[in-house]
Amino acid sequence: MFSQFLLATPGQVKITKVKPNHWSAGWQSNEYAKVNIGVIELALSPRNITMQFTSLTETSRKIHEIMAAGVRETITECIKELAQPSAVPNEHQHRALETLVTITKLSPQNRNLVAQSDAAISSLVALSKTPSLPTVQTLALSVLFNLSLNTSLKHSLAQIDTIVHLNTIILSPNSTESGKLAASLVCSLAMLHKNKAKFGVAGTVQVLVKAISGPRSPAAHHLLSSLAELVQFHGNCTVAVRAGAVPVLLAVAESSNEEDLSGTSLAILGLLARFEEGLNELKRTDRLVARMVGILKKGRMLSKEGACEILLRLFDESEGCLRHAVRLPEFSSVLADVSVRGSGRAREKAGLLMKKIMDANVY
Repeated sequence: MFSQFLLATPGQVKITKVKPNHWSAGWQSNEYAKVNIGVIELALSPRNITMQFTSLTETSRKIHEIMAAGVRETITECIKELAQPSAVPNEHQHRALETLVTITKLSPQNRNLVAQSDAAISSLVALSKTPSLPTVQTLALSVLFNLSLNTSLKHSLAQIDTIVHLNTIILSPNSTESGKLAASLVCSLAMLHKNKAKFGVAGTVQVLVKAISGPRSPAAHHLLSSLAELVQFHGNCTVAVRAGAVPVLLAVAESSNEEDLSGTSLAILGLLARFEEGLNELKRTDRLVARMVGILKKGRMLSKEGACEILLRLFDESEGCLRHAVRLPEFSSVLADVSVRGSGRAREKAGLLMKKIMDANVY
């Protein structure tokens, strides 16, 4: 019966010293359970266990063996349920997915066990494509995201058809949670450098810029984090600039009252400015220096750090931008304020800006 594989109330586990150098470990429960003994985490299928061992080390080893067998058994049952969606009631899919979400949260080893199971990933991807069942879609995306936390699984998970599907969810999410999970999965997979180009080919950069440019979404932070990861690859930086990322990110930086959104937007602009395409687009932006000074004056600390970084990039490449900055009435006082009251990183960058101005002798 499938219900026996669900996580439920933890069972009772005891390790008792029965005589010198001998311990007994016992566990009894009618449900699949997860319990802790110190640093040992158990995930066992229903059974009664009584063990006699000659050392605590052996006890731990035996418990680990039983735990692994129980998890493997549970994973197999869950995958069987998912691999036959047409013949299984939705309630069973839901329970199997909930169980896999919990199991894949616990450890990298569990995630590898799931990924190695026949048809596991293909079944999860298929269920993530069920917009008519938002809860099932969200749970499937949750499992895929958990799997992506293992570096060894990132490459195999980043298939082009999966990426294209994630693009679709980002643009038209069936729920707030599915949009967040799709963007988070993109970010996680893109952390593997060899995956970054795949996302560029699949159009994910343009999709993210478009999603960020729309009405403010609960997934905005996740979208920005994904874009920040992708533009670390030069080719994706070019794509982002051509997709209109610079004005979109500036608008978020200036309009958002949320520090993480404004700060992340400016951090991405700083990444774009590392390459010629991004820097040239920033230099062409109307009143950019004045807008950065405005952020230095009114923004929060993370935003100030980003604004200083962008100004440093501009001043390195354009003495005209530097001359324009010093003509602004508030520039010197704002910069002095940041150099005294800013965060360590902001103070450092403000100091570099002041030194650059003095060395250039533009006053």
